[in-house]
Amino acid sequence: MRHLLAIRDLTPVDLRTILTLSEASAPPRVLQDQGVALYFEKPSARTRNSMEMAAVQLGGHPVYLQPAELGIGTRESVADVTRTLACYHAIIAARVFDHALLEQMAAVGAAPVLNLLSATDHPLQALADLLTIRQLVGRIEGARIAFIGEAHNVARSLAEGCALLGAEFVIASPEGYRFDEPNIEQVADPAEAVAGADIVYTDVWVSMGDDHSDEKIAAFAPFQMNEALMDRAPGAHFLHCLPAHRGEEVTAAVIDGPRSAVWRQATNRMHTARGAMLWMLRE
Repeated sequence: MRHLLAIRDLTPVDLRTILTLSEASAPPRVLQDQGVALYFEKPSARTRNSMEMAAVQLGGHPVYLQPAELGIGTRESVADVTRTLACYHAIIAARVFDHALLEQMAAVGAAPVLNLLSATDHPLQALADLLTIRQLVGRIEGARIAFIGEAHNVARSLAEGCALLGAEFVIASPEGYRFDEPNIEQVADPAEAVAGADIVYTDVWVSMGDDHSDEKIAAFAPFQMNEALMDRAPGAHFLHCLPAHRGEEVTAAVIDGPRSAVWRQATNRMHTARGAMLWMLRE
């Protein structure tokens, strides 16, 4: 039984296989007449729509579930909810706050568990990012990816994917918003990060559920992705996992400009969701 909880749990072969499966022009209907449970503790436009359509393309029936419907960990134990969902669904996919909940569900061993997002990881976003990078640059190995912004779940998963596939990942963040991990290249100057980059990537400064503090906005203000910063990477493409706040972490001229590939990146969320489920269900 294959679970996908974090990019670091994959091998390079696993990751390359998922990306290849994501580009299949006629994917097999491996979920024919089967369900996919989609449990959402956090709302999402791209994750819900991409997962529902990916499940349909594989012949399955997605079922959207919210915390009040399951009472997981309150009305029923995590194990009992997981076993119940496995009675009806071939895959359990969950977008949660606490990564430990996904680990508890996977430990039951009743059905493959797919991480749609947790506080520490966002593997499906990283898969879409890596596929987009391969399409834009023509390769992943040897590509330089500069992430400008907070060291969080999106950045972590992308950094792990780059490490597995031989890409160079560097992140520029203000003091207090950096990774503790010593094996990720981190710099203080965004101009240094983007120099020679093939891909320049940013995300919102204030994520869902964060306190929109003036202090945080002030700390990130020098890290805005604008035309002047993009000009320091003349051959780079721009990515953003969305939603975007134009005028805050990125200017409209950048995200809506000719070097932006954010809509291809968003489309690839559906393709890589399909690829991930195909990989999970392989014998």
